[in-house]
Amino acid sequence: MPHVSVNGVDLYYEESGQGTPILGVHGTPSSAVMWADAATELARHGRCIIYDRRGFHRSAPPRPFATLDLVDHVDDAAAVLAALRAGPAIVIGRSTGGLIAIELSRRFPDKVKALVLLEPAFFTIAPDADAWARGLRRRVLERTDAQPGLAAEIVIREALGDATWESLPAGLKQMLADTSHAVLAEINGHGLDLSDDALELNEEQLAGIRRPTLIVSAEDSPEACRSVNARLSGALPFTHTVLVPGGHLINPAHPAVLDFIDRNAGPDPWA
Repeated sequence: MPHVSVNGVDLYYEESGQGTPILGVHGTPSSAVMWADAATELARHGRCIIYDRRGFHRSAPPRPFATLDLVDHVDDAAAVLAALRAGPAIVIGRSTGGLIAIELSRRFPDKVKALVLLEPAFFTIAPDADAWARGLRRRVLERTDAQPGLAAEIVIREALGDATWESLPAGLKQMLADTSHAVLAEINGHGLDLSDDALELNEEQLAGIRRPTLIVSAEDSPEACRSVNARLSGALPFTHTVLVPGGHLINPAHPAVLDFIDRNAGPDPWA
C-alpha cells in the first residue's frame, strides 16, 4: 500500500488522475475508504489525492496516539501536498476535514487554490452550534468512560442518528469502530471540533482567507451544521453556497462540487 512519510508518521494515500491537484480530507470518524467512489469521479477533473489522516485506519501507528491536535492534521495535509509536489490544490474537506481545510488555507495559503467545505465542523463560529458540539463532546466522553472502543459508533449515533449507523455495512462499521482511539485522541487534543478548546477565529482572520470557496449544506443535517455554514458564508470573502439533498455525509463528487472544480482549475479562478 502506498504511504508517504511526513512529520514523523506514515500516511496512507491514493492518487489518480492528472491536472489541477485536488486534495480530499476526510472527517471523524472516517477514512479515505469512504471517499473511494468520489475519488474515481474527481480524478476525471484533476489529480485527486485522498489519504487517511494520522491515527485513522491505514495511517494508524502500532501504538495509538494519546492526543491528536488540529495543528497535527493541518501540518500533515501541507506536508502531503509538499511531498507529492501537488500544490496549490483545490482542497475538499468534509466535516472535521472541513475544519482542517479552513486552517490549512489560513496557515498555508500557498498550498490552497480553492476550498470546498462540506459542512465543516467549525462549530465555534455559531453560538448554537458551539453549544451543540459541547453537549456532544460531553455525551461521548460519558458514554465511552467504560467502553472507549465505542467512541466512533457513539459519535455517529449522537451526531447523525441511530438510523445512519444501522444503515452502514458490517465491514464499514468495523473499520469505523477501529478508529475509536483516534476519535478520543482528537477529543482529548487541542483545536478540533470536539476538543475542549476548539478552534476560534475572529472576523479579521476569516476575512483573510481569500480563496474561492464553495460551502455545501445538506437538507437533512443537524441544524448546527447549517448554522455554521450560514455564518461562514458571511465571514469568508469569496463564497458560493449550495444546498443538496441527503444528510451530513455529503458526496465529495456532487455535481456542484465538480462544476466548482472545473471553474477554478485554470490560472484565473472565477474569471
